[in-house]
Amino acid sequence: MTLDDDDFTLFGLPQAQAQDRAAIDARWKALQNQIHPDRFVAQGAAAQRVAMQWAVRVNEAYQRLKDPLRRAAYLCELRGASVEAERNTAMPAAFLMKQMEWREALDEAAGEPAVQALHDEVSAERERLLEQVRQELDERNDAAAAAATVRALMFVQRFAAEVDDRLDALAS
Repeated sequence: MTLDDDDFTLFGLPQAQAQDRAAIDARWKALQNQIHPDRFVAQGAAAQRVAMQWAVRVNEAYQRLKDPLRRAAYLCELRGASVEAERNTAMPAAFLMKQMEWREALDEAAGEPAVQALHDEVSAERERLLEQVRQELDERNDAAAAAATVRALMFVQRFAAEVDDRLDALAS
């Protein structure tokens, strides 16, 4: 194990989108237990600094691996298809129309039932896209298609957060 290993190698996991969250969590805890800087107090400041580097590296990997969207983007990059979300915002017309419909529905939602219905619809779309990206990465090994799906997922996730904020506001 080296600091330069990819996240999957670091965690001893296959390079795949489909992952068991409990296995990721368990491996993170085991790695943290092995490399925690407090375990190296008796070995001096240099050993503690190295342990701190490892702890940071393991935590960064954990954050990427536990989040299906971040994991998919990372896999795309590992396979040579950068998501480039900041520069590549092109989306199919049907997807953009759906985004506009959702925005209008959120603007026009008069109460909690309407916002909850929109939440359910957006959540279902997120799950559909997560399954699509899993198939693109794990079954078809099509990182370019997966990168486009990841970009769509980023849009959906941002909108889902807006819907959640609206639900929270209605509940308080």
